[in-house]
Amino acid sequence: MLKAHAALEHASHRPLPAHFHLHKRIPPGSGMGGASSDAAAALRALKSLYSLDLDLADIAEQVGADVPYFLHGGRMRAEGRGEKLTPLTMQPAVFAIAWPGIELKTADVYAAWDKTKGEGPNQLRQAAERVEPRLHTFATKLGDGWQMTGSGSAFFKAGATEPNLDCWTAIVQAVSPWD
Repeated sequence: MLKAHAALEHASHRPLPAHFHLHKRIPPGSGMGGASSDAAAALRALKSLYSLDLDLADIAEQVGADVPYFLHGGRMRAEGRGEKLTPLTMQPAVFAIAWPGIELKTADVYAAWDKTKGEGPNQLRQAAERVEPRLHTFATKLGDGWQMTGSGSAFFKAGATEPNLDCWTAIVQAVSPWD
């Protein structure tokens, strides 16, 4: 949020006094974009609060790879570093999420991916398991149909009920784009 705030001040060529109070509900290091969504919310709020006539897309890209996505929301295919977004048809869906309490650093997972070049629907899973072998055990306990979020370490499954595991879990619903 502070990086987004500073980037917006730089782009607007003026100070934008603000105080933030953040109540985190997305586990850190879970691969669910918590920091990126916080940054996007800060950009949108400051733009509205100060009636700024700025395109936030370029600023968001400077702040972080997933921030442009969180400016829009909805269902999208992200390519490149996350800045090339293609909207996809929105489909109502409910997902179960399970997080084993293991924080992964995106940079560590991508460094491992450079060595493993994973296969399958989530190519980063093998890399994440290389960084943190306990993820393999956790995924096995979850069973079939679960996929890892982003660079991990949470897992999700469409249409599932909360797993009966001793971990952080949530049931979430897909949301439409913000605009």
